[in-house]
Amino acid sequence: MTTVYDFSATTNSGAEQALIDYKGKVLLVVNTASECGFTPQYKGLEELYKTYVDRGLVVLGFPCDQFGHQEPGDDEAIADFCEVNFGVTFPLYSKIDVNGSGAHPLFKWMRAEQKGTLGSKIRWNFTKFLIDADGNVIKRYGSTTKPEDISADIEKLLPA
Repeated sequence: MTTVYDFSATTNSGAEQALIDYKGKVLLVVNTASECGFTPQYKGLEELYKTYVDRGLVVLGFPCDQFGHQEPGDDEAIADFCEVNFGVTFPLYSKIDVNGSGAHPLFKWMRAEQKGTLGSKIRWNFTKFLIDADGNVIKRYGSTTKPEDISADIEKLLPA
């Protein structure tokens, strides 16, 4: 696998989505959770999405329950929570693992492309990967990086 476009994932509604459908878009891929101290970042992610979607940014949310059992709900409950509490309109995917032998192949690839402070392993919820319009991982951000702090990096990748 050489770009994000080589992968697919199951949407929150159960459909298989080829990520090549996002070809030419800048992506911000995030592992999310509904009961985490960083959960309010959903609001900032939605703001980024609304601000830049017309210029080519797509935020992709991947719920994960590997960190402190902070995403216990099923896909429908997760979607409802995100919509009701944060007005999320960006694409959400089915719950996945991001670490270990059962990790989703997309996350295995992104982790290998951009290692974090503890190597390739994802440390917690709301780790973010910025992917350019050619499908390459450009940067990785930890949980404590607020979505609004990524704006300048996003701007550099989007057309004027």
